[in-house]
Amino acid sequence: MKAMILAAGRGERMRPLTDTTPKPLIPLQGKPLIVHHLENLAAAGITEVVINQGHLGEQLAATLGNGSRWGLSIRYSDERGQVLETGGGIHKALSLLGAEPFLLLNGDVYCPYPWHTLALPAGQLAHLLLVPNPDHNPNGDFALHAGVVAARGENRFTYSGCAVLDPQLFAACQPGRFALGPLLKQHMNRGRISGQLIDEPWCDVGTVARLQQLEKQLNAHLG
Repeated sequence: MKAMILAAGRGERMRPLTDTTPKPLIPLQGKPLIVHHLENLAAAGITEVVINQGHLGEQLAATLGNGSRWGLSIRYSDERGQVLETGGGIHKALSLLGAEPFLLLNGDVYCPYPWHTLALPAGQLAHLLLVPNPDHNPNGDFALHAGVVAARGENRFTYSGCAVLDPQLFAACQPGRFALGPLLKQHMNRGRISGQLIDEPWCDVGTVARLQQLEKQLNAHLG
């Protein structure tokens, strides 16, 4: 299975750090946040990774190169000068991802999950990893019932930013700017989106305060 890491966002909530550095390259425990993903992917046996480039995207390629230092092959989908949002960015990269289901990771989350254990259930177009609702998203994003994800309902959890997607999810989409969320909800109505609740360490590193808190937690664990 290939993996795509979403790394094209501007990172407005992490300014001024992101004025000069793309958010996935901001350091966590002495190495770029995205490198934690790369190391975990390599440990899971995933060898082919696609990264989309947007804001200051040239720094990603300059820092990460072709991925060989982690035993990976990294290819880049260039979105510089464009605003495609998540769905449009994935759609543009489909030619690099191929026809098989692929792992999708937000470049600004910390989630050391054992990716080799994850697969897309038969008949589903996407499988979402959900987490208990953090303080910054108390009402959650989606409902989960017996492994099926719905846009509405009780038993709501937060989308982790990590999923397995079938390229067929985008079969009716056109190139250009669009969000992933509405596309997922469309297929939730058809029962085609599965999911699971995970309890692995997870953090949406969306603000400087969350980054600092995660750093403290990881340092305390190591200590």
